[in-house]
Amino acid sequence: MTIKPLAYALLATSVLTACSTTPLQQQKPPANEPFVYTEPELSPPFYALNPFNYEQPPVFELELKKASAQQVNKLEVTDPANPTQKMILETNKLIIPTINSKQRAMKYAVLAGDNEIDITAIDDFLQMVEGKARHYPPQFTDRQERKGFESKLKEVSTQLDQLASKPDASFDILIRAFKASILGRNLDLGSAYTTKSLDYAQRILKINKEDPEANLWFGFSLSEGGGQKEALPYLDKATKQGVQEAYLSTANTYLGMEQKKNAIQTLKNYKVKYPSEAEVADRLIQEIEKQGRYNVWQILKNPAQAK
Repeated sequence: MTIKPLAYALLATSVLTACSTTPLQQQKPPANEPFVYTEPELSPPFYALNPFNYEQPPVFELELKKASAQQVNKLEVTDPANPTQKMILETNKLIIPTINSKQRAMKYAVLAGDNEIDITAIDDFLQMVEGKARHYPPQFTDRQERKGFESKLKEVSTQLDQLASKPDASFDILIRAFKASILGRNLDLGSAYTTKSLDYAQRILKINKEDPEANLWFGFSLSEGGGQKEALPYLDKATKQGVQEAYLSTANTYLGMEQKKNAIQTLKNYKVKYPSEAEVADRLIQEIEKQGRYNVWQILKNPAQAK
């Protein structure tokens, strides 16, 4: 499996600052010199950042490239940090509607308008969390890093919940609130996140029951919560719409149902559909046949054990 680097996902300094872990301890500097703290770098993502296609850059990165390629309409505004000064906005941001939109409606502009929100920083952060916690259990190697993600996710989820509480909340808002709630559940932040995720899934699928991302996330979240049988129709729909990770989630679901033959056949189909993943598929099949391993993601976590 090819795991893409964070690349553009690390551009939002404000998000990284909010997510940063406890600074590393430094030696005490000489008198009259300031302390200098060095924040630890984020560890690499465990899951591919583009679940639709592992060979493609993350969706967030693709959107940033589209934004940078589009003409910029510069805007002079009052500097919020200094009301007496003006500042020029000259970088396109990712803007989505907050209400009255039943389809994805991303646009690129330097500033959000009425009933819109600059979602750039939120999308950046959600992608980083996905790389570690899209599936359960989450894959963190650093405790402090996880705590930083948990703290920031609570804040982001609350912000999205407030926007999603409106009966006419946009599809773009609902899908992000949905993902944040699943990530919160995976990080064991409380049962409320599970309840919220089910509510958001129902609202989203009522608007568009064919959305591939919604079907993928609802499918694997049901499966990883114990509802394997209920998950299969959603994962099947995502698979038929070409979502690469739906194959692995389906195989994992069959393992949870103790249907090893179906899990192996799904992985064989995956190998045919994605030849570049042949080595991964073969390793998973070998592990299932040899030890009956029950979790695809745990197998991928320990490749050396499969040799």
